[in-house]
Amino acid sequence: MAFHLRQKILFRHCDPAGIVFYPRYFEMLNDCVEAFFAEALGHPFETLHSAGAVPTAQISARFTAPSRHGDVLDFTLRCAPPGRSSLALDYHATCGDDPRLAAQSTLVFVDGKGRPHGWPDDLRAALNAQAER
Repeated sequence: MAFHLRQKILFRHCDPAGIVFYPRYFEMLNDCVEAFFAEALGHPFETLHSAGAVPTAQISARFTAPSRHGDVLDFTLRCAPPGRSSLALDYHATCGDDPRLAAQSTLVFVDGKGRPHGWPDDLRAALNAQAER
């Protein structure tokens, strides 16, 4: 099951040439992850991060076309079934029918000391329900 998030490109996202400055895409991807955890999984970061966290351990991206101030991007996030403490995510962003970004990342669930820890049972069940099989 895919998760979708729309993001209007704001002035703050753009460089002096009026296109998205590439590090801002990583912020948008994180916004998508945070919305996914809150809306699709029922585990908002403000609750989840009280006892642990889900830092990004790996991320890669391919930028296929520039996005400009005022564009509206549609982000699609898909997840694989979770590993013991890891989670593979796949993202695509489009503006209308035009692809703008494809990315993959790996999150790791860590305890309060920053050490990898198995997913809590209820969160694992929610992730499995959302996983692309």
